[in-house]
Amino acid sequence: MGKPSAPPQPLAAPPPMPMPRLPAPATCQVRCAGCRTILAVAPGMTEFGCPTCKLPQRLPPELMRSAVPHPPPPLPLPLQLPPPQAQGIDPTKIQLPCAHCKALLNVPHGLSRFACPQCGIDLAVDVSKLNSYPEPPEEVNEFLVLRRLFEWRNLANPLPGVCYGYCKTALDRVIQCSLVAIDVEREEDEGGPVGETFMDYRPLKLSIGPSHPDPIVETSSLSAVQPPEPTYDLRIKKDLERSKSLSCLQIETIVYACQRHKQKLMNGARAGFFIGDGAGVGKGRTIAGLIWENWNLGRRKALWISVGSDLKFDARRDLDDVGATCIEVHALNKLTYSKLDSKSVGIREGVVFSTYSSLIASSEKGRTRLQQLLQWCGSDYKGLVVFDECHKAKNLIPEAGSQPTRTGEAVLELQARLPKARVIYCSATGASEPRNLGYMVRLGLWGAGTCFLDFRDFLDSLDKGGVGALELVAMDMKARGMYVCRTLSYEGVEFEVVEAPLDVEMLDMYKKAAEFWAELRVELLAASACLSEDKPNSSQLWRLYWASHQRFFRHLCMSAKVPAAVSLAKKALAENKCVVIGLQSTGEARTEEAVTKYGLELDDFVSGPRELLLKFVEENYPLPPKPDSLPGGEESVKELQRKRHSANPGVSFNGRVRKVAKWKAESNGESDEESETESDHNSTESDDEFQICEICSSEVERKKSLSCSCCGHLVHPACVVPPIIDSVPEDWSCRSCKEKTDEYLQARRIYLAELLKRYEAAMERKSKILEIIRSLGLPNNPLDDLIDQLGGPDNVAEITGRRGMLVRASNGKGVVYQARNSKDVTMEMVNMHEKQVFMDGKKFVAVISEAGSAGVSLHADRRALNQRRRVHLTLELPWSADRAIQQFGRTHRSNQTSAPEYRLLFTDLGGERRFASIVAKRKALYGSIRCSLLSFILYRAGPSLSAYNYDSGYGKRALMLMYRGILEQESLPVVPPGCSSEKPDTIDDFIIKAKAALVSVGIVRDTLLGNGKEYGKFSGRIVDSDMHDVGRFLNRLLGLPPEIQNRLFELFVSILDLLIQNARREGHFDSGIVDMKANTVELKEKPKTVHVDKMSGASTVLFAFIMDRGVTWELATTLLEEQKSSGYDNSNDGFYESKREWMGKRHFLLAFEGSTSGMFKLFRPAVGEALREMPLQELKSKYRRISSPEKARKGWEAEYETSSSQCMHGPKCKLGGFCTVGRRLQEVNVLGGLILPVWGTIEKALSKQARQSHKRIRVVRIETTTDNQRIVGLLIPNAAVKSVLQDLEWVQEIDD
Repeated sequence: MGKPSAPPQPLAAPPPMPMPRLPAPATCQVRCAGCRTILAVAPGMTEFGCPTCKLPQRLPPELMRSAVPHPPPPLPLPLQLPPPQAQGIDPTKIQLPCAHCKALLNVPHGLSRFACPQCGIDLAVDVSKLNSYPEPPEEVNEFLVLRRLFEWRNLANPLPGVCYGYCKTALDRVIQCSLVAIDVEREEDEGGPVGETFMDYRPLKLSIGPSHPDPIVETSSLSAVQPPEPTYDLRIKKDLERSKSLSCLQIETIVYACQRHKQKLMNGARAGFFIGDGAGVGKGRTIAGLIWENWNLGRRKALWISVGSDLKFDARRDLDDVGATCIEVHALNKLTYSKLDSKSVGIREGVVFSTYSSLIASSEKGRTRLQQLLQWCGSDYKGLVVFDECHKAKNLIPEAGSQPTRTGEAVLELQARLPKARVIYCSATGASEPRNLGYMVRLGLWGAGTCFLDFRDFLDSLDKGGVGALELVAMDMKARGMYVCRTLSYEGVEFEVVEAPLDVEMLDMYKKAAEFWAELRVELLAASACLSEDKPNSSQLWRLYWASHQRFFRHLCMSAKVPAAVSLAKKALAENKCVVIGLQSTGEARTEEAVTKYGLELDDFVSGPRELLLKFVEENYPLPPKPDSLPGGEESVKELQRKRHSANPGVSFNGRVRKVAKWKAESNGESDEESETESDHNSTESDDEFQICEICSSEVERKKSLSCSCCGHLVHPACVVPPIIDSVPEDWSCRSCKEKTDEYLQARRIYLAELLKRYEAAMERKSKILEIIRSLGLPNNPLDDLIDQLGGPDNVAEITGRRGMLVRASNGKGVVYQARNSKDVTMEMVNMHEKQVFMDGKKFVAVISEAGSAGVSLHADRRALNQRRRVHLTLELPWSADRAIQQFGRTHRSNQTSAPEYRLLFTDLGGERRFASIVAKRKALYGSIRCSLLSFILYRAGPSLSAYNYDSGYGKRALMLMYRGILEQESLPVVPPGCSSEKPDTIDDFIIKAKAALVSVGIVRDTLLGNGKEYGKFSGRIVDSDMHDVGRFLNRLLGLPPEIQNRLFELFVSILDLLIQNARREGHFDSGIVDMKANTVELKEKPKTVHVDKMSGASTVLFAFIMDRGVTWELATTLLEEQKSSGYDNSNDGFYESKREWMGKRHFLLAFEGSTSGMFKLFRPAVGEALREMPLQELKSKYRRISSPEKARKGWEAEYETSSSQCMHGPKCKLGGFCTVGRRLQEVNVLGGLILPVWGTIEKALSKQARQSHKRIRVVRIETTTDNQRIVGLLIPNAAVKSVLQDLEWVQEIDD
């Protein structure tokens, strides 16, 4: 960073006098009060922050006096401050200029007040503003960023004649002049634009077999990696050449898989292979070819594990297609739990086809399918184990707080118990996230012989690597011959986003439903408060409440799109096309519950949301316990008396132990034994014969007395009123006991009556709630409604997982529940039957769900009778990218006569509307989708199907800022939607509504209504776990009325956009793989091999490129002329120069209006086209338009020449020749080829770099302009190359 230049000398001023220099006091050392680290405190500092634990603190009092320098003596006026001598820049601190003497100070992070060590003036930093922005990454732009963020105040009395305003003006001039360098540096830190995502694919090292019937593509990053040389000789090669049943792509996969299976991992297990091909490449037939190859080599057993039992028929078809008709396919779910090779079952060889559900199944006797398969294979098993659609096991390593699935554990155990098995992983979405690779232990990416100790270590490293790290893993796997990933090109596919706004009726229905759920929550809170504190199911109640809440509003959103889906379907049918409608849930559970409750014949279709609400309230409404019947009658009294009689006499009626005084006679010291014996004998005789009457206190003979059955006291029969003359009843009780019994019974009656009253009141409230639910106008089950409006089951093929459905009665009155299968079709085969009916053209509409359509082909197959073009409607798009890709792959496959049309339906609610706008923006950016939709969904949209992953670090930060703003703990970083900063009342009104909305969905808790000045305002809190829980926020958001729901979501997204925009500006944002483009890109020297993999022979190579990014004057004028001739000429188009000088020079650029009005494209002489367009207002504030072409030419050519050997920071740049900011001729070092084995070494080398952006692992793509050689790898900063080579230790030039 350059030093601030000294202000010019005022006119007619006397010569400046040098400032007296005081001896600098020595640095003092103190121990941090937090982490106990020894800190060196610079002279003059009394308050500071620890760089390790960030704890703000101050010097002890005994060190204060020695630390503060004496104030400087008065200075003569007018003043000219000489620039201080630079003492060096500490990159671990913030560099700030003193407002008085302009010395550049190294200020520790967290320090708010200090004294300038040179002039002694007191300075302060506004730390609250610092916390709202990300930490600046580079020393070169800290000067600008901190000037914006910090407010400097002169705390001492101003010196006479010191013109602080003049110093500020000089400071502003320096800052404005550095804007150009900062803009350029930010663009370089962000990387570059993302280029073409996919490339055409064809095998380069194999020429066996015919071409694939349809165009196949591969990601451009994978296409930059060459697989190893094929060395495996196929046993079935001649058969395949003769039959031509497999394409060259499928044969290539078989060769590399068999070649990989010959290798052993460091732990002794056989290496596995991953087929990541998308729909249409023919994974099933490839698997069949692998089984056929192993069969011919004597390995006659194979395990094929997939997602559905229906796919067993596809497996049979694929085996027949490759000529393996002799191999039997056995469905495991049809077999008993006996040994497979026993006489009763008789399976000695062939393919055992199992589902993942069967893999974890067990019999009543405890025998599992997994044990059955392991016994059949044997410990020395060397055959195939195919995990088809292996993404079903992806949750082996779940998110924090979750448990691994049984499926993932079973897949892991099967591999561990069969170490010699030839494992095949097969899925188009198996590696969508690094976490999903946890079960793929046979790939050898972690563990013994790698730089990752275990999968957790591997996962942590990839998380640090950012978006492009997983792509690097894929490249690494391809280079080592363990992975292929091709997909069918989406050329010809039409893609459209259809917004289905809520009509007036649905809008009113949604609003009432949201209000009802809020009222129901209040009612449940009140009802729960009336229960006893030891009620055990309170937490369970709220878990069920929020789960039902989410399902309810998802059903409501889907129902809102039914009219639009029906309209689009009828339009497609009228155009001689056929329709496929995709959804996720069928509502079968609600339908079956309604049929069980009301019968098989109903008046109308079942409303899923209504039945869900009814079930929740009926089963979970908090009720007090129903009281027992009131005791009454003679038997009840006798029972109560018997209980009292059997009670311990030493225990009172309420259960407390009576305290009885103990008396002991004095002993005379004579024979104790004799005395005790006599005493006992006499006492026993006395107790048996005589007792004391409780009424008259005289002796009474036991045989002639009355004994109370309750308390056991004895009385004379004559003492009782009235006297008892006849025989004494056995259950007689005294008067006192009778009175106590009567009192107890009376209290009991009153208590039980009160309980009964409460119970009946609660039942009445519950009944009223149920009546309200039944009166709500809620929509029917979307699936039944769709089928009914499109012609019923006779015209619509249903391929779902449900067993029964409601159909319109033949007389048109009401609906009838019936099974989906018929007499001729079993329930197991009903989906296959419906699929065939659709493919034969007997039905032209198909409705599919995830449960029923996995692996099903519904495309316009040339072999099918129904070759109409498919129109694929997504009524309910899944929130998982994996599932979305699986659904889209049903209608776009190989060997089709026409590509499908995709219509994505979205409402105008919350996230759906946001995603619709992003999809439209992507379509405008990329035009018609020419490449794979996999790219769009997975790499562009992300796991949450949005431009940003909301549940990311930025999303959590945005949510926290929004919550704090709504709770008025701090100001909102953006103006809320529908509000104006000029009208604070609108913002206050929004905050009140937003707070009330968050209260209604349970996010804001412990709410209180203010009094006095705070009357009408809510106060509450949000628990820490909710402050960052984006998923919970998005789910709860559904339960709000549309108006406040949309405003809250727009506020959240606006804050998220701001954070991402700031991260991009400061160079923090990870945008994945970016292209490094230039006019000319050439290799500087021969690439250097820095590592070779012993197993595969793949190498890690360091490439050095020379890039010329500049734009000549001739090219710049040509660009401007083309813009004018295109008809988009703007009066502001032309050449500009910076208003201020930087390093004694002005900078030039070409600007003309881009595709968006008011936004201008920028071209610079040194670095070419800028990544971002600049608003006109910003352009005019930094630059001025040049009217003279000659002046523009001279300035442009001068900057073009200078930038060939010098960066924008000038010849004294602290990074020297390593700095590339604004340098036209730039050296770029990229580490390509095999990356994973040296990952740890690269991380270590980059961590030593001074610039923050150089510490990040960045994945780049670069292509030479001479021979179009494409390299994808890690960008190694020039300053780090030496360190990387030293750590790798071995350098070898690549052989020619």
